Amino acid sequence: MRITGISTHVVGTPWRNLTYVQVHTDEGLTGVGETRMLGHTDALLGYLKEAEVNHIRGADPFDTEALVRRMKYGDFGRAGEIVMSGIAVVEMACWDIKGKALGVPVWQLLGGKVTDRVKAYANGWYTTERTPEAYHKAARQVRERGYRALKIDPFGTGHFELDHEQTLYAVSLIEAVRDAVGPETELMLEMHGRFSPATAVRLAHEMAPFRPAWLEEPVPPGNLKALRKVAAKVDMPIATGERIHDRIEFRELFENQAADILQPDVGHIGGIWETRKLAATAETHYMLVAPHNVGGSVLTAASLQVGFTTPNFKVLEHFNDFADAEIKKVVKGAPQVDPEDGCFHLSDAPGLGVELDVEAAAEFPQQQARFDLWAEGWEQRKPKGTA
Repeated sequence: MRITGISTHVVGTPWRNLTYVQVHTDEGLTGVGETRMLGHTDALLGYLKEAEVNHIRGADPFDTEALVRRMKYGDFGRAGEIVMSGIAVVEMACWDIKGKALGVPVWQLLGGKVTDRVKAYANGWYTTERTPEAYHKAARQVRERGYRALKIDPFGTGHFELDHEQTLYAVSLIEAVRDAVGPETELMLEMHGRFSPATAVRLAHEMAPFRPAWLEEPVPPGNLKALRKVAAKVDMPIATGERIHDRIEFRELFENQAADILQPDVGHIGGIWETRKLAATAETHYMLVAPHNVGGSVLTAASLQVGFTTPNFKVLEHFNDFADAEIKKVVKGAPQVDPEDGCFHLSDAPGLGVELDVEAAAEFPQQQARFDLWAEGWEQRKPKGTA
């Protein structure tokens, strides 16, 4: 079997463009992969156009490891977010093809299941007025849909510092959310790399009474010594990793023991097998894995293949029941959270178990998507100039 070419499809919303790649073969099988780029969608499409000629066309999709190595190292330049994301979408599609050719789900090819369900946590649910009353109502609706976990960044446009008034307001938001969801629901606290170590530690202590399940990206991701400083002074688990795009670059994080939960993005770190390799290393350091997942249903399906096969897999992020939920219709067989237990359940469908509906995708053309975490009202995910 040989790859004859790829086709790309961009599904656009005001705040995110989702890039889907179909990999076609000479035996009529087609696989699909997906990633979400922030402000670099055209750059990704340009890279894939070159990579198709240089590396992808003519390759055997069953030799996925060799194809990944060529794409990563064959152009000599160091692979960053764009290249690793391009690798990821092609790699996912190759696994999809292999599963379809063999008539088995990808999780079976990764060594088989260790669980038949993966817990989900909701994100993108607080696109409402930034008040305790509105957040209480929105959080209650998340719980009513069956989710047993949800995540929130309550810190507005905070950057390095957060003054006393803003701190009290952030605390009031979290107090309202905790009251809405009850004591048994996991509440993940997101900081988006906003703060200095001292501010992150202070805020973590302010939030401690509400028992966050983790503290995510408390400081900017470029300085792991700063992260270790925070980890040494707080009593809650530290989560990070979505902005690390190469498995090798996690080495220092392992050495420093600066985090408890790793959050690689399957769509940015080179795909399914790269994520599974990272999870295996994390297991040797007694760390959990909870992938970053701001994509659509294909990326969710790919992340679940890792989840079903990984002993130290904690939970999977899910946006698509809340933020622009209508895009779920572009994927047939989209994974769904079971409201009875708040989990994704194992699927026996071959490959990734999903198919891209190209006609439905065409209803959501690429946009000049913009997501600025430092802008007032960012949490509503409605860039300036949109309705």
